[in-house]
Amino acid sequence: MTTAMVLAFGVGVSFAPPALDAPALFDAWVPVSITEDRPEEHIVRTKEFPNLHDAESPYEPSGQHLLVDIKGIDADFLDSEERLAKAMVDAVKAGGLSMLSYHCHKLVPMGVSCVGVLLESHISFHTWPVEGVITLDLFTCGPTPLLSVVPEVERLFAIGENTKTSWSHELRGFHLNATKSPEKRHLLEQSDLVFWVLSPLDIYKKEIVSTRTRFQKVDIWETTYPEDTISHDDAVEHNLQPGDPRWLTGELVAPDKMLFLDGTLQSLNSTERVYHEALVHPAMFAHPNPKHIGLIGGGEGATLREILKHNTVESATMIELDEELVSICREHLPEFSNCKNLKGRAENCFDDELVSVVYQDSKEWFIERFGPSPAKTGNKFDVLIIDALDPEDGETVSEELYGDGEFLTSLISSLTEDGIMIIQVGTAPTIYDPRADMGVYASREKMFNFFEDHEQVEAMLVYEEDGCGFLEPHSFLVVCKSAKCRGEWLRESDLIEYAIFNRTIETVDGERLMVQFDGATMQSYNAPPKAWETVYCRREPQPFECAYRALDSNSEFHDYVFDDEKKGTKETEGSFEVIYDDETDEKPIGVEVLKDIPKGSYIMPHQMTSSFIINEGSLNNLRDLTEDIPDVKVITDLVNFIDTHGHGSVSDGIGRTYVELGVSILIEKSDDEDKINLGRWFPGFGKRPVYSPVYDRQFLSLDLFLVATQDIKKGQRLYRPNNLWDFEK
Repeated sequence: MTTAMVLAFGVGVSFAPPALDAPALFDAWVPVSITEDRPEEHIVRTKEFPNLHDAESPYEPSGQHLLVDIKGIDADFLDSEERLAKAMVDAVKAGGLSMLSYHCHKLVPMGVSCVGVLLESHISFHTWPVEGVITLDLFTCGPTPLLSVVPEVERLFAIGENTKTSWSHELRGFHLNATKSPEKRHLLEQSDLVFWVLSPLDIYKKEIVSTRTRFQKVDIWETTYPEDTISHDDAVEHNLQPGDPRWLTGELVAPDKMLFLDGTLQSLNSTERVYHEALVHPAMFAHPNPKHIGLIGGGEGATLREILKHNTVESATMIELDEELVSICREHLPEFSNCKNLKGRAENCFDDELVSVVYQDSKEWFIERFGPSPAKTGNKFDVLIIDALDPEDGETVSEELYGDGEFLTSLISSLTEDGIMIIQVGTAPTIYDPRADMGVYASREKMFNFFEDHEQVEAMLVYEEDGCGFLEPHSFLVVCKSAKCRGEWLRESDLIEYAIFNRTIETVDGERLMVQFDGATMQSYNAPPKAWETVYCRREPQPFECAYRALDSNSEFHDYVFDDEKKGTKETEGSFEVIYDDETDEKPIGVEVLKDIPKGSYIMPHQMTSSFIINEGSLNNLRDLTEDIPDVKVITDLVNFIDTHGHGSVSDGIGRTYVELGVSILIEKSDDEDKINLGRWFPGFGKRPVYSPVYDRQFLSLDLFLVATQDIKKGQRLYRPNNLWDFEK
């Protein structure tokens, strides 16, 4: 505060101008007599005011708070008490509010401060004419949001050629009934719309659409943050050259478009391709030949765009509740449904000949066709993509969708025999989350449990993508009717790259079809992050496999050590030696123990982890080769070796064979329980669970390690059961 401002406030109103003509400013208001001790104060009152307690919304200890900062304003306007007072009064009237009184104070040498008392609360501002700045504060206790006042404040106060406005809207106090009101729920502090757009004061924001359809509140905003820097696309568009100072500013940064439904962030145009690629392509490439695709939701059109990149697709059926949303997105977010760069597709994805859009409640649509008593017929889907609401606890609509067993069963029944369903399931968990059925995502856990227990579901997989543009990684659930999808899911990156090359269409401009998804990205989805395993193992009772998430550091490790491995080390000998046939002394016949080994010790972990892995496709190729070219002995010998020393996985459908290569292949086999002293580290009782992040993360350890099943004395030989690697499928 300047010295002049202090002096001005110190002497009260001595610098104030003569009283303004109140009746000229307020058509329906009358001036109150001006007292002698306050000759320059302007007090106006309406003849009659309504009772706030009689408002339509229940009276609550709450309010709306609007903060507006504008710079670049003409200095003359900011130094005119009369013009500013009129702008304040007009802004109050434009907002449908009621002025009780106001007082403006001219400062020395420049600047004006005003405060107005409203029936609903107050309005105030201060100006800095030299700097061209005004800061304005409007607070009301009424139920009506103040967002509509923002453009009026800009119109009345942003007087100048290059003004820039920043503003913030907050709900204040305690909105006890707001969660019951769809008109106000999107403005609550936990709303994404508030967090990303309405609350921050220092961002540029522009409302593109704010409307309510028959089913939901739709908001589209443009935003730019102060810390935003030039993107590759910005640089290309403006032909930025090396050394241009604008590389380091936000001057040329293109605004981000953000879509909100009922206050929840759905997509950002800067990152939506990453999100929609992560939603669509993992499931599409986990299926051997996806022809008929179903889609629930996806009103922006971007999910359709990604589906239509696959040349295997013969039909894409989209079931969307809100036709108005589709129209809004086609008009204001056209890039989302833009398919003109895809060879052979329509310019707009919604118009493609393969696409059928059905505007109906998806729950009704699926139950009518695939429920217990179908009234209509429908073709089944190879892949079903659900791009609807998060199964978040507390959301009534989500509970109706994801908590209805009949609906969920109809989704599964709509799939072909090897069909796959993918569902975006919201924010990923963290290792600090509570038990899943007791936390925020209890509804998600309930849905997971339903699919786990469903007789038609054989496999479930989860993965995350942290590049979707949300504050935290987003998660996805894959539900498979055939366990074979696990093998497709775990394919090497080169196989995924070939599938992308072979199964997708070309682009018109020759650019890559995807911005994020490729073989390496798919491989990063193979195993769920640690948090899924951690939260899963907080279930009660704890799943059996959770005890095998890591090797037991209290157990001993005993390995075979080759002579050249002993050189230069402190270890003089391993725990085992190979024994040979007494007659020839050349043929190895078993493995003998050189020291006492306690029960539970790990046996030859180094040898076991040296096994090589061959996938089902490669092994079948070798078998076919031996039939086509039977004289190639080396291949025949390799196949025989794999058959003799290879074993499958505890995870059915994984399509992998582990082939032991070390000394472990010399361990003798037996059916004599008195002789057998080795077993699998992971017992693997029965068939593996349909869903288990432990199996999905630890399957290599579960499939390979051996332990002593009893105390083994020095001089004894190792024996393992003939059916050591037989798993119930």
